[in-house]
Amino acid sequence: MRSFSIALALVLALPALACDRLGAASESEPEPKPAAQPESPPTASPPSPSPQAEPQPEPVAPPKVQPLSPGAGIEDERNTIAVFEAAGPATVFVTQSQARLNRFTASVDQIPAGSGSGFIWDREGHVVTNFHVVAQGESFAVTLSDGTSLPARLVGGDPKRDIAVLAIDPAGRELVPVELPPADRRLVVGQKALAIGNPFGLDHSLTVGVISALDREVVGFGGVTIRDMIQTDASINPGNSGGPLLDSAGRLIGMNTMIFSKSGSSAGIGFAVPVSTIRRLVPQIIQYGAPRRAALGIEIVGDHIARRNGIEGVAILEVQDGGPAAKAGLRGLALEGNQARLGDVIVGIDEFAIDDYDDLFNALDRFEPGDRVNVKVKRAGEVFAIPVDLALLAP
Repeated sequence: MRSFSIALALVLALPALACDRLGAASESEPEPKPAAQPESPPTASPPSPSPQAEPQPEPVAPPKVQPLSPGAGIEDERNTIAVFEAAGPATVFVTQSQARLNRFTASVDQIPAGSGSGFIWDREGHVVTNFHVVAQGESFAVTLSDGTSLPARLVGGDPKRDIAVLAIDPAGRELVPVELPPADRRLVVGQKALAIGNPFGLDHSLTVGVISALDREVVGFGGVTIRDMIQTDASINPGNSGGPLLDSAGRLIGMNTMIFSKSGSSAGIGFAVPVSTIRRLVPQIIQYGAPRRAALGIEIVGDHIARRNGIEGVAILEVQDGGPAAKAGLRGLALEGNQARLGDVIVGIDEFAIDDYDDLFNALDRFEPGDRVNVKVKRAGEVFAIPVDLALLAP
């Protein structure tokens, strides 16, 4: 019975063992892999598009300026051209020379010592320029608009108004004098002003501007104030001195005289002696060699001494015997021992107040010899007027 049980157990265990072996075999053998697929050849990736440059704008050509047809200039241009063509021949180049001893040759040479501008006054050959252009000169030359250079002589001048007159021999030439405006022609600020001259020796240069101001007071070459000066922004440079300042009709309104500048070149502030002063003095200089000025016949105390002693006005130092002041009873300083007693102090002439010599000179310059004026004087603390008949100032 026992042996039957064992046999039965063996029979039952065989299938299980076989199953175990089959399972072990299946576990030890690898599973078959699928057949390897052939790799596809590498494909080149399409090139990435390169960044395109931004289109550049087409260059824009500047607008073309069509030139004016002949005779089609604007009115102001035509006027400027006409003034230059009319007044250019009246403008001259003035040079002066001084004698210098040549140490090597022992000869005397004429050395150029200055230059400026000028304008023809009349057909007889008188040329007007600034006094400072010819000052200290020993020989002179005037160059006309056609380039002809002629010797000139000094007729005379007025350093206090910076006016001089030269004379040339026309020698049959038809000179073109500058045109003067009517005597009653008034100047106004803002009107056109044209300057012709020879700045830096560049002959017949034209600049254009306006009258910037009137009645300016500027200390001139002669050390006294030149009053009623014209201020202009027409460019004036060294060498322009003595040249004409013209209006839009080509007529003389002033003589270019000086500039206000820290650099020495034009800063747009130039001054001209007014034509009213030129018209009055030039004929006198041509006839007498100097202006005919009215005088009181006195010697005065210097302004600096008067100020130092607290004197306001012009103190009379001495009254000339037989002169207008002496005849009218004006008094000068009187000596009392070692002390000087103050005489009359002039504080006014007619409606003009007098504070110093500059005021006195400019007040008398408004009158002619023979005119009667009321001289206001301070004497012993009182102010009163004394009528005086002016005389001709002695040269």
